[in-house]
Amino acid sequence: MRLLIMFDLPMNDNLEKREYREFRHFLIENGFLMLQYSVYTRICTNQAMAENYIKKIEKCIPTDGAIRGLIITEKQYEKMKIFLGKKSKQENIITDKKLIIF
Repeated sequence: MRLLIMFDLPMNDNLEKREYREFRHFLIENGFLMLQYSVYTRICTNQAMAENYIKKIEKCIPTDGAIRGLIITEKQYEKMKIFLGKKSKQENIITDKKLIIF
């Protein structure tokens, strides 16, 4: 499963900028990878794990802005269309497979 977190946070003053940095840092510390600006994804082994991360995120949301979460299966994620650009190196390496061989 994949948990996608999409956010749009204001950065008009120093407090909002700090909250943005702290939220982004929280996502990275919890194993989320940037898919594109303000869209982060994390592999979860099951629905319960994804919901657990959602609860964690709900505890550290900034005071203003918009944050959305979406849980999708790995098959749904693999069907994502890229209209412009290409997969990042991280996307090619990080999969739901348990073994990575270099």
